[in-house]
Amino acid sequence: MDEGNYVIRVVTSPHAVNAMAWDGLLQAQAQPSPFMRHAYLAALHDSGSACAATGWAPHFITLESDGHMVVACVVYTKDHSYGEYVFDWAWASAYAQHGLPYYPKAVVAVPFTPVPGARLLARDAHARTALVRALVQWCEQSGLSSLHLLFAGEDDLAACTDAGLMLRHTVQFHWTNTEPGYPDFEAFLASLSQDKRKKIRQERRKVADAGVTFRSALGRDITRADWDFFYRCYERTYLEHGNAPYLNRDFFRRMENTMAAHWLLFVAERGGHPIASSLIAIDAHSTGAGGQNDQQMEKVAYGRYWGALERVDCLHFEACYYQPLQWCMANGYQRFEGGAQGEHKMARALLPVKTSSAHWLAHPAFADAVARFLEQEDRGIGNYLDQLGQRSPFKHPD
Repeated sequence: MDEGNYVIRVVTSPHAVNAMAWDGLLQAQAQPSPFMRHAYLAALHDSGSACAATGWAPHFITLESDGHMVVACVVYTKDHSYGEYVFDWAWASAYAQHGLPYYPKAVVAVPFTPVPGARLLARDAHARTALVRALVQWCEQSGLSSLHLLFAGEDDLAACTDAGLMLRHTVQFHWTNTEPGYPDFEAFLASLSQDKRKKIRQERRKVADAGVTFRSALGRDITRADWDFFYRCYERTYLEHGNAPYLNRDFFRRMENTMAAHWLLFVAERGGHPIASSLIAIDAHSTGAGGQNDQQMEKVAYGRYWGALERVDCLHFEACYYQPLQWCMANGYQRFEGGAQGEHKMARALLPVKTSSAHWLAHPAFADAVARFLEQEDRGIGNYLDQLGQRSPFKHPD
């Protein structure tokens, strides 16, 4: 296929894509994340966590100019909507009620990972828009019902808008360590309203009074035994809810081998024995588009996985919020993303942030209906954000 002066290549294995060129494009984006690194996507594929057998059939699409990769993305064809965190079950049901197939569909996303960031890796806006148009053309030629770019970055959304896709918005909760930054957890607590400060202290005291202590391990300091224990906790949490975990042990073994520097583990111990753990992803990347002298490092932590073998009141809050936030303050991290949903996170000073996705539907009548629905939904999201904005956990100015 050709889109303008670009040659488009489609392959189904990450190993048919130049890993160095892929990661080079990623680092050139305004919103890179470790979850779009070639090693992360390859681990999902090679471990069997996200592959055709699990309903995530990958297609790595690149645009080349003069033999050089200038744009790249991964699009998954899917026969279900699990593991996406942007819910379109009602759309699939409406198709079924009218005797139309909604699956297979195409999804540009990181499987099981609701982290906003770049999805379309491009050197410039023109190439990014060309990729979106090429994706729509590919979906039409493949007979797919729809195309969905989930938790996309701002540059991706601009390209999708230029190509005529519809935008949809959801809400997440992120913590920001604004300049000059909190020197320690007590200084952070001092910035909160009295009721929120009191609640957090009570929750932390419950964990400490239960005899629970924490240790952390970063990167290569996370031992094989630590990884094994973490997976026991992670798997237990899923099984207690009646589901098998999305990610298998082999996936995390590959993370240990190829991306260890991007992981931070907290282990809760009581009586000398580990009882729970939380795994945090971390990343540092340059920001600033005004030239070399304007580049600054942004350090971001991402709350990802947790599990426990014993029940302790408030242990989840300590392992998944307070320990990571305390670590972020001590290590100069500017942002902690708490993952999908969870209005309760506001009480821990994670504030609402609008996240977005883009959608194209092949069926004209359904596309019109979804466009009307998204207009109504967007007004609801706007009202919801306004309501949340009135419930700040921080001290109100006099």
